[in-house]
Amino acid sequence: MTVVFFERVFYNIVAADCKAFMESIKVLLSCVEKKSFQKGKSFSREDGWKGMGMKERVVVGMSGGVDSSVAAYLLKEQGYDVVGVTMQLWQECGGVSLSDKEEAGCGWKTVEDAGAVAQVLGIPHYVVDFRERFSCCVKDYFVEEYLRGHTPNPCIVCNRRIKWEALLQWSLELGAQYIATGHYARVVKLPNGRFSLRSSVSSDKDQTYVLYSLTQEQLSCTLMPLGEYEKSRIRAIAREAGLPVAQKPDSQEICFVPDDNYGGFIDRAAGERVPGPGNFVDEEGKVLGRHRGITHYTIGQRRGLGLPMGERVYVTQIRPAANEVVVGREEALFAREVCCGQVNFMGVEDLEAPVRAFAKIRYRHKGEYCRVEKTEDGGLRACFEKPVRAPAPGQSVCFYLDDYVLGGGVIVSARGAFLPGP
Repeated sequence: MTVVFFERVFYNIVAADCKAFMESIKVLLSCVEKKSFQKGKSFSREDGWKGMGMKERVVVGMSGGVDSSVAAYLLKEQGYDVVGVTMQLWQECGGVSLSDKEEAGCGWKTVEDAGAVAQVLGIPHYVVDFRERFSCCVKDYFVEEYLRGHTPNPCIVCNRRIKWEALLQWSLELGAQYIATGHYARVVKLPNGRFSLRSSVSSDKDQTYVLYSLTQEQLSCTLMPLGEYEKSRIRAIAREAGLPVAQKPDSQEICFVPDDNYGGFIDRAAGERVPGPGNFVDEEGKVLGRHRGITHYTIGQRRGLGLPMGERVYVTQIRPAANEVVVGREEALFAREVCCGQVNFMGVEDLEAPVRAFAKIRYRHKGEYCRVEKTEDGGLRACFEKPVRAPAPGQSVCFYLDDYVLGGGVIVSARGAFLPGP
């Protein structure tokens, strides 16, 4: 992809960056003086900018939170030409009051906070509308998975398809060499030439699990400056830099379901396609009561069942075809063997032989060691040394060698727990 130098000059005018604009003019005049430009000739962004002493440009996804704000600050301090971008993904703010918008996590406050940080840092800030793509790739996927009786992780899909795939394309068109986020992970290039992710210094905040599906191309264009820091230090840096979001709390819920009511969201999104009430059954098929609909339940759930069993029982299986929810004792949730599909390898190109790896079956899982091997259908089978609790179809399993991501996939079945197969 090529671009003439005038794009850079225009960019600095739009950004109202007077100093950068004057520097661009000086370089332009110098090039004209030296007859560096030929009629009709263009140059690559990377080679052309470096050749003229220009900084490498990085687009930082800014959510209005402290992490992405500090990421932008750190990269600017490191000498990058930083551009802030806030992605509008799902927000529909019309017809509600400002207080309601803030209560619902609406994008107005996000954009306002990100813009305020950009102003303090003296960097340009854009708002990009990815709502249509987000709806197709993330929200529709979320609904369809629940209708299948699965428990999806929309953040993993959003990271690959939106925060990297869509944003990276937009950023390259802007002339950037990199994109960056406020995730707690470290991008590394291994001796075998492949890119991988290394666990964050801050183990409590490590986010490599939700990033295992990133491609080699995406990783090669990614900067993650927070991976070398503890969360407490990030807060301190934000205060020291005078960032207005230094004390802003972290977001916890799925962004497009701010009230945490997944069942209600699916009811509204899927309408008549949502299965109605059905039976709670035990492992032998005995009817124990009535449930509200399978989209209101997930594997391992105990609360909200409304069953007078006289003992603690848990959701151990969801059967969409029969519209049944199976409940049982906690020991029925444990499995030693987990199979996954939709595999993405990161640290290796392929798995040629079984390996001993460390694996997480959900974001907050502390992890267990397992033997990983390929299956005939191209998936992976993990045989755990200790049973893992409630591996749920639709969730992902991420494998590590030491603290580097080997790869991962989406759980389709488990042996020893009462889960549906592929």
